[in-house]
Amino acid sequence: MAKSQQTYSKIEKEKARAKKREEKQKKKEARKAEGGSGGIQFAYVDAYGNLTDTPPDPADKIKVDAEDIVLGVPKKEEGEEEDPQRTGKVSFFDSSKGFGFIIDTENNEKYFCHVSGLLDEIFENDKVTFELERGMKGMNAVRVKKV
Repeated sequence: MAKSQQTYSKIEKEKARAKKREEKQKKKEARKAEGGSGGIQFAYVDAYGNLTDTPPDPADKIKVDAEDIVLGVPKKEEGEEEDPQRTGKVSFFDSSKGFGFIIDTENNEKYFCHVSGLLDEIFENDKVTFELERGMKGMNAVRVKKV
């Protein structure tokens, strides 16, 4: 006589599936009984950029001329250019490994400094001037000079 192919876990899984189907059917019937219009729900954006369920007041509408809209990035004015030269203090420098860190005096940011970006030999606690350049992992101090 052959052994039954129905195992305990198969029976339990089938019970769980049947229960899930039954719950889904109940939810479907509850939605129908609720009188859900089935229509599209709308969300509106008010003047401050918040989502609301009420439409905006047409009296608050602002008229914008198409000619007033500027596309692109505005050009920098001549006086806005900042000085690329920064000042800082060497917080750590290992000459045997060839790298260190400089702390900017303006914003107390720490920048990586490699021996290839040095103009003068530097040591810890030296005051230096440097420029910033984007590296692979962030901003790097380059053209470092002792003050």
